[in-house]
Amino acid sequence: MRSWLLTGILLVAAAVASAQTIAPPESFVLDGVPKIPAAITEGVGRYTDFRAAAFASWHPQRREMLIRTRFADTSQIHEVKFPGGARQQLTFFPDNVGGGSFCPADGSIFIFSKDSDGNEFAQLYRYDMASGDITLLTDGKSRNGSAVWSSKGDRIAYTSTRRDGKDSDIYVMDPRDPKSDKLLIQLETPGWWVSSWSHDDASLLIGETVSANESYLWLVDTATGKKTALTPRDAAQKSAWGGGAFAPDGKNFYTTTDADGEFRQLVQFDIASGKHKVLSGGIPWDVESFDLSDDGKWLAFVANEDGISTLHLWDTAAGKEMPAPKLPAGQVSSLSWHKNNRDLALALVSARATSDIYSVDVSTGKVERWTESETAGIRTDRFSEPQLIRWKSFDDRTISGFLYRPPAKFTGKRPVLMLIHGGPEGQYRPGFLGRANYYLNELGIALVFPNVRGSTGYGKTFLQLDDGFRREDSVKDIGALLDWIKTRPDLDADRVMVSGGSYGGYMSLAVSEHYAERIRCSLDSVGISNFITFLEKTEAYLRDLRRVEYGDEREPKMREFLQKISPTTNAARITKPLMVVQGANDPRVPAEEAQQIVEAVKKNGVPVWFLLAKDEGHGLSKKKDADFQFYATIAFMQEYLLGK
Repeated sequence: MRSWLLTGILLVAAAVASAQTIAPPESFVLDGVPKIPAAITEGVGRYTDFRAAAFASWHPQRREMLIRTRFADTSQIHEVKFPGGARQQLTFFPDNVGGGSFCPADGSIFIFSKDSDGNEFAQLYRYDMASGDITLLTDGKSRNGSAVWSSKGDRIAYTSTRRDGKDSDIYVMDPRDPKSDKLLIQLETPGWWVSSWSHDDASLLIGETVSANESYLWLVDTATGKKTALTPRDAAQKSAWGGGAFAPDGKNFYTTTDADGEFRQLVQFDIASGKHKVLSGGIPWDVESFDLSDDGKWLAFVANEDGISTLHLWDTAAGKEMPAPKLPAGQVSSLSWHKNNRDLALALVSARATSDIYSVDVSTGKVERWTESETAGIRTDRFSEPQLIRWKSFDDRTISGFLYRPPAKFTGKRPVLMLIHGGPEGQYRPGFLGRANYYLNELGIALVFPNVRGSTGYGKTFLQLDDGFRREDSVKDIGALLDWIKTRPDLDADRVMVSGGSYGGYMSLAVSEHYAERIRCSLDSVGISNFITFLEKTEAYLRDLRRVEYGDEREPKMREFLQKISPTTNAARITKPLMVVQGANDPRVPAEEAQQIVEAVKKNGVPVWFLLAKDEGHGLSKKKDADFQFYATIAFMQEYLLGK
């Protein structure tokens, strides 16, 4: 009797204990991660329920659009029929859906892409608006993308690796008849992409990316597949060329390039002469995106001005800039003209507003909001605004970033969470912080987002400062940032955590080695732990592009250097608690990179938390997975950053 009673008591106690912890998703494999207290979700849950909207496509005949947003676990395609209208969900998949592009002829179908569990081997699909039927267009195995409709709307051109699993050949297909699929041109490297069709569909503009600093544009005859080089390959200094849009007459197109200076400028390219004319020369910043109206009259473009997006309008006939609506400080993306040549769609996100879709009527200047994404009832108008900060690095070069301060209710020196972007040619741009607002508003942690050398947005010289044998100079920029934090009366230099994803994951590991005595803990998400194993095992379509940036591990001197600076080589110097997050299906940074650093750091006798998601790729994108990572991160912070 007593044995039965004792067993019952123990079972009840176990059930209560289980109910007081957060169960991880079934897809997770945890190592060294303690039970996460359920109490963490109190007050945290609302910070996981922010929504956002991304523009996908205008309907060609009606003033309606496709957007992408999340109602459940993943982002899907929705239809919105008027500004402020209901979002009608059209796709329902367990994986995130990308793209969504109406047929420009009549809008009766649209194409979209989707991979499986984050493996990035995207397939193309057709959605029939009348029936709701979905048809797979590609082979289901290769990596497909960069799909662009012809002007007539009877074909798409897209890239695929189906021939050899590596090179991005270009195919043409009528999506209404998948059997019409045919190879247009065979290409020998993976960095190719489709840009646009000419208005008569006789020519295709395609791009070839060698690195972030070097790319080229080509013209392809859509009848024969013959390609002709447009941009010079023998220039003394390599240049980057962006996507292009043909003018209606087909004699020229618009694109962006840094061939004339440090920054990417908007230019008009004359096909016959091969010469280009700079249009945005008065703007000393990168032009990051643009779109040309169907009639060729209007160019809308966005300049990245010290991390903030500025919208510009250009009248092509008059050859001058016209007044554009002044938008809140933040990021503007997804510029897209409706075929009516007056409505410009764009996505806008700021520190106090999630990404939503707006349209601008250029004939009247009227701005209309198409979506209003939910923020779980939280007053986002009180969220912290970013402050641009600058500091001097080891070589007296000025490095910049953004600082978010906690609310005034938190007094005294505040703990610091440093978040380093990936890329490596990325750039932190102020936007909506989402879950990270919890760190500010509820935990009182200051957030710092550095843009170390090698970041985009500051000119092509700055972009190349961490290439090859200069890789660790960017790590020294973080050392200088730690010095700067020490001078701040509002920041606690004794409570610093460093975090990053992808290349930022490598940076967090490198900082953990070089400056172990100056940080409390670190978090590495899908980061590189050994450059040799990374370069040898990253997917074939990425390998050559990464070798240009990091160095070619097949060259003896470079191999020796890359091995020397790899975190696994220096793992014995990581002496502070480490959290590692990884997707098992990651094609960019294979899961082995996480596993080997976890095993190496464990030998140091320091706490190591390892979260492996079996249904994710390069980062955790499914809500249930991202939520659990968030809860675990908070527990990690409470223990090692905020705890005694």
